[in-house]
Amino acid sequence: MATQVTAQRRFSFLRIAIALQTLTIFLQAVSAGLLLTASYGETLHSAGARVMYGASMLYVLAAVLAWKPGGGPLTPVWHASGFLVLASVQVVLGIAHVPSVHLPLGVLMFGLSVLALVRR
Repeated sequence: MATQVTAQRRFSFLRIAIALQTLTIFLQAVSAGLLLTASYGETLHSAGARVMYGASMLYVLAAVLAWKPGGGPLTPVWHASGFLVLASVQVVLGIAHVPSVHLPLGVLMFGLSVLALVRR
């Protein structure tokens, strides 16, 4: 019984991590819009990028915790690692000011994150 409760907690932690990542990616879209209209938009988008990257790292941690000690499937670890790679590419593209790839990749990341959230 205790093992089942622990596994459920880890999976709920995984779901919370995915939800947080999805929210931060959405807020990045909002702050990207502020880049066009407000003087503080760049600062907000830059800070949001750090938070989004942290949320992606939290997703990896939650996936590993759900897999290793709980005996869950390895698939979420691969998904979370893929998101971390996409987040890394996204940050590099943002710093390099390549909006032609940065923006579509952000949309793709949001869609994939929503899909991951729905599937959990």
